[in-house]
Amino acid sequence: MKITIAWIGKTKEPAIASLTEEYVKRNSRYVLIEGRPVRDETALLEISGRSSTTKVKPKSTLILMDSRGKEFTSELFASFLGDYQDRNPLPLVFAIGGADGFSDVTRAAAQQIISLGKITLAHELARVVLLEQIYRAFTILKGHPYHSGH
Repeated sequence: MKITIAWIGKTKEPAIASLTEEYVKRNSRYVLIEGRPVRDETALLEISGRSSTTKVKPKSTLILMDSRGKEFTSELFASFLGDYQDRNPLPLVFAIGGADGFSDVTRAAAQQIISLGKITLAHELARVVLLEQIYRAFTILKGHPYHSGH
């Protein structure tokens, strides 16, 4: 399985860039993963294999992160990733929007919309939380003690 974490805009905070790198590195023990900034939603749709002008079959599964999306516990998120890994050969693209969220066009292109909770997080912080939850999910799936200390 391959996972891409895509975010719109440049990273402004060095601490966020450092945490992003750290969790990409941690996750790489379990899954092929990359972090990728994109300039806008059009570029996001392109890297996920979608285009607003063509009806080509998508080359990945696009999941938007949005506070109005489906909520998971850490265990259910782990189960979601494990099931996806077992049943779907397409790469996963988790997308984090800019400060204004996603347009209706991008929301319609997504296969799923997931929430990190009912609170609204700054988009740079949401990226780090998502990466940590992906790491936690894989440690749950592998029986690693990381999660058991909660």
